[in-house]
Amino acid sequence: MLALQMTWNPSKGIDLGFFTLHYYSIMWIVAFLLGFTIMKRMYKNENQTNESLDSLFIYSVVGIMLGARLGHVIFYQSELISQDFFSIFLPFKFKGGFEFTGFQGLASHGAAIGMIISMYLYNKKVLKKTVLWILDRVVVPVALGAVFVRLGNFINSEIIGKVTESSLGVRFVQDQYNKYDVEKITGLKNIKDAYSKLGSDPKYAEYLENVPYRHPAQLYEAGSYIFVFLILLFVYWKTKKSEQQGFLFGLFLVLLWTVRFFVEFVKEAQVEGREDYVSFMNTGQLLSIPFILIGLYFMFIYKPKSKLS
Repeated sequence: MLALQMTWNPSKGIDLGFFTLHYYSIMWIVAFLLGFTIMKRMYKNENQTNESLDSLFIYSVVGIMLGARLGHVIFYQSELISQDFFSIFLPFKFKGGFEFTGFQGLASHGAAIGMIISMYLYNKKVLKKTVLWILDRVVVPVALGAVFVRLGNFINSEIIGKVTESSLGVRFVQDQYNKYDVEKITGLKNIKDAYSKLGSDPKYAEYLENVPYRHPAQLYEAGSYIFVFLILLFVYWKTKKSEQQGFLFGLFLVLLWTVRFFVEFVKEAQVEGREDYVSFMNTGQLLSIPFILIGLYFMFIYKPKSKLS
């Protein structure tokens, strides 16, 4: 029987001396580079130019990242607008003292909206086909990118699952003890050394015992998104459904947010006090339903006004 039953307490990134390259950032870089490679093959298949591909990369990066950040602020942390406005767009915290934080807080729902808007602008300014033409293709690499984003969340011990007694449980040390807690426990100012000592020194074993096992919800999502990517890839290359305008985009919305909806059942609420907006559903599930319905519309109801040339 598969069992994790592990204690998760990794370093945050690669220390370059003058700068720490966070693993979470590396996952985003890998996602965009792999996405670019996939789109390059698809554009070659569609007889599109390299210039239009280069523009697509820029529009995608800006749209997805900006949408993901604004989505998090609007849906989950709106108090930043009045309390620490510049931290929304900059990788720094200003409230309570200046501190480099990196870009923390990125929402997948916001990323989806940002992707759609940026593809609309890209199509209008560069491609000049239809928005659905590009959306039907860009969702394939986006699905793969979602895998690496969730792996980055796992590395960061964020978007964790609920407490479980199952054999799949993982102890997220860095979620249980923040940097101020671990500094107080170990007496070490260097956070990297403090977490390392907490995890390796036997005299701190009692603190690790206090960390509950939780569902690795990030891995559940990442694993599911691999199948979403493979299904989309198969439909594009091996079936005629890829010629039905809007079908792949709709399939992506249905598959991705159905996964998100069900994984939310084993996730901790991302914002305290928002667990029960409507009956048993939390914020993430409520936001997923419109995307699923839109996806079903494009798969089974939508009819293009005219055929692509």
